[in-house]
Amino acid sequence: MNWYWIDRFTLFESGKRAQAVKSITRSEEHLRDHFRFHPIAPASLIIEGLAQTAGLMINEATRFEKKVVLGKIPQLTFNVTEIVPGDVLVYDAVADYIEEDGSQARVAVHRGEELIAKGVLFFAHLGSQFDSKKQFAEGDLIDLVRAYGMYDVGVDANGNPLKDPAVNN
Repeated sequence: MNWYWIDRFTLFESGKRAQAVKSITRSEEHLRDHFRFHPIAPASLIIEGLAQTAGLMINEATRFEKKVVLGKIPQLTFNVTEIVPGDVLVYDAVADYIEEDGSQARVAVHRGEELIAKGVLFFAHLGSQFDSKKQFAEGDLIDLVRAYGMYDVGVDANGNPLKDPAVNN
């Protein structure tokens, strides 16, 4: 089972903010087991979508040189917990800070105008003792952000389009 919990980026400002969408579909594997005749997307996967949106924004800001992992959730409040097939979620992440050892982002998820959840996520940047540990197979992370459309909508701090590291611009 794949745990890609965003479909694409709709906005991406390097090191500042990101927005991504996720369409909930009945064909998703986890929905077959989570209330079979009344499938509901688990809150833990909504959190995963928030973490992926913010984590990829932070990872890009560090030029993909850090191993960025969700460290803790100091604050998160759900207003709605019934997310069903047909819903389209919009994830928003705004960087509070991105530092050498860690980062923090304010996050929110909406269904249309309805606020589903909001909070704060803290990300740890793993140290050099983890250099030999692989988070992704070679090239998979860049391929993933390409598939999410990061380079299609992304801009750098000066408002210039983000450059795909594999393309000679």
